[in-house]
Amino acid sequence: MSRLTTQAPTVLRAGGPNAVGVMLGLLGDEWTLLILREALLGARRFVDWRARLPISNAVLTARLNRLAGAGLLDRHAYQDRPPRWEYRLTERGAGVWPVLLCIWAWEAAWVPEHVERLPVRVHAACGQAFDPVLVCAACEQPVTAAPDQLTGGFGPSGGWARSVPDASTRRRSAGGDAGLFPQTTALMGNRWSAALLGAAFLGVHRFAEFQRCLAAPPTVVADRIRRFCELGVLRERDYRLTAKGRAFLPVVLTAVDWAQRWFHAEEGPALEHVHTACGASFSPALSCSACAGRLCRVDVRVRTDTVTMLDPASRSRR
Repeated sequence: MSRLTTQAPTVLRAGGPNAVGVMLGLLGDEWTLLILREALLGARRFVDWRARLPISNAVLTARLNRLAGAGLLDRHAYQDRPPRWEYRLTERGAGVWPVLLCIWAWEAAWVPEHVERLPVRVHAACGQAFDPVLVCAACEQPVTAAPDQLTGGFGPSGGWARSVPDASTRRRSAGGDAGLFPQTTALMGNRWSAALLGAAFLGVHRFAEFQRCLAAPPTVVADRIRRFCELGVLRERDYRLTAKGRAFLPVVLTAVDWAQRWFHAEEGPALEHVHTACGASFSPALSCSACAGRLCRVDVRVRTDTVTMLDPASRSRR
């Protein structure tokens, strides 16, 4: 297996956006998610992404530069005249795989309108098609969005204002032909949407409560609630999460876990939870729905007309 670049976490400035806000600014963008997906499947050069995605040169250049600046990709020159660059996944970039896997599974289960059929996930350890199951890393027991599963909430660097991406952060859906994560982007790709989703998972379900948490104009809150109801994520009668909305929990928790591993606020974590069943500080992990074994990146295969893996370097071991 190729060795990933070893990195230290980024220390965030005191009082600024916390790990959750930084994460949403990076991953709340469909182009970024698609670029990382292709990087996990072996893309390294500009031409690789251009061949696989309907993305313009300008947008791809901007996203690659941003991911390199955030430490998710390492830029290496492979040609001098003219200069050409490879963008290799770092340890931080490869660590996004659980988030992408949970998004993939949620979109496949709950979103019928995809421009192309999502491939089947296969667990190499057991050879079976599977869904990722969210479990507690301490006790291996499944964790759901039921209110008695996790206790806790905002930590020392938490709070609504610090947990949303900076207003100047530009994110957009790939849209059009690329819409492989269309509803995920609707939930995470707008600063108000992300805040509303977080509030809903913390039990908020009244308009006035949403407005207080988001500190947004009433028209913005009403628009976001309306959109979430259209998507079937909130119930229209009381604005509580639906089964579809609750099923998005693995995406949220794996994304927060990745963020807090790699972006440290001086004051402490943005979110802190305890798994009620075992009493341990909650850290998410994923298990295979077919064999209950713990999932790791090198054992997740994609079954299409050809077989690829989320870690291309591990193909030599097949």
